[in-house]
Amino acid sequence: MKPDPLAKPKLVNQVRAILRTKHYSMRTEQAYVNWMKRFIVFHNKRHPAEMGAKEMQQFLNHLAMKENVAASTQNQALNALVFLYREVLQKDIEDFREGLIWAKKPKKIPEVFTADEARAVFSQLDGVFWLMGMLMYGAGLRLLECLRLRVKDIDFPCKKITVREGKGSKDRITLLPEVVIPALQKHLQQVKKQHDKDLKNGFGTVYMPHALAKKYPHACREWSWQYIFPASRLSVDPRSGVKQRHHCDESAVQKAVKQAIRRAGIHKQAGCHTFRHSFATHLLEAGYDIRTVQELLGHEDVNTTLVYTHVLKNGVLGVKSPADLLGKNGILYSGNSFVELPAVLQKRFKELINERYDGNLGGAIQAFLNLHGRR
Repeated sequence: MKPDPLAKPKLVNQVRAILRTKHYSMRTEQAYVNWMKRFIVFHNKRHPAEMGAKEMQQFLNHLAMKENVAASTQNQALNALVFLYREVLQKDIEDFREGLIWAKKPKKIPEVFTADEARAVFSQLDGVFWLMGMLMYGAGLRLLECLRLRVKDIDFPCKKITVREGKGSKDRITLLPEVVIPALQKHLQQVKKQHDKDLKNGFGTVYMPHALAKKYPHACREWSWQYIFPASRLSVDPRSGVKQRHHCDESAVQKAVKQAIRRAGIHKQAGCHTFRHSFATHLLEAGYDIRTVQELLGHEDVNTTLVYTHVLKNGVLGVKSPADLLGKNGILYSGNSFVELPAVLQKRFKELINERYDGNLGGAIQAFLNLHGRR
């Protein structure tokens, strides 16, 4: 029996087709399809067209109350179901939010390496993993932003990196650390040899975003479009069915970084993303403006960047503990700088210099110490 050409495709195929038409990423496609399947199984395999806002609410509340998922996980499931009903089934579900129980979003402080810890981790990385780690730390890249870099995105003369379609499908420009330039150029020479070999063997193409493959049919073979960190083997693109070389798998990088952190003797809940957190924190510690850091990170809201002010090395919120100000005289410790003194002592110190000692700093310091019983 021949299939009816007018028959509608299966729901999952409809979902995939619309997601690809709207240029959603492969990861989003996989996540959305997975949530839709879980939604259907949760309701005893009923077709979504037979359900609506009430069933959506039951499923999302189950995730929050019974499975204790994170707020971001529940939100992803919500987005998947909203897409299913609005874009695929063309069904109005406006009232599903009434009575919805939201998973609590925890307020977490990002884990950050100190400068010494960062050096210790990099001493345990080598080769391509050292390069990737340095780019994540030195340019503030997310792991996938690093892996998706193409040859054309690196500007060696201007020492900058263009991040294409980062989080939120936004482009941005960030730093190219000078320390990685020699190693990166040497690495690209090896990648170029591999690409030339692929071309000679009848391969050499690379995935092209959106409709660029049709607009520029030969660009997929050009050197400028190749990934900087290609996979060691050729693989079949699940969408196009073309055998080509994708970028390196992120799990290999995550494993290498985790092992390096462990070998460095660092006992923090850290990973690849810790490099990006450390990039932001260390720039703020160096005195760079928070708006500059926000732009380099690609944050839409400066409040997202402000979280890094809570993890600066000068203690919690930059406050000096009173216990660290105690010395033999109970007030002043010789290791403290002037700016670390309590405001009242700073004021008295200035008074001694300006009013009683005519700017004689040595005499003022001695009088200040004598004032507090320090000989």
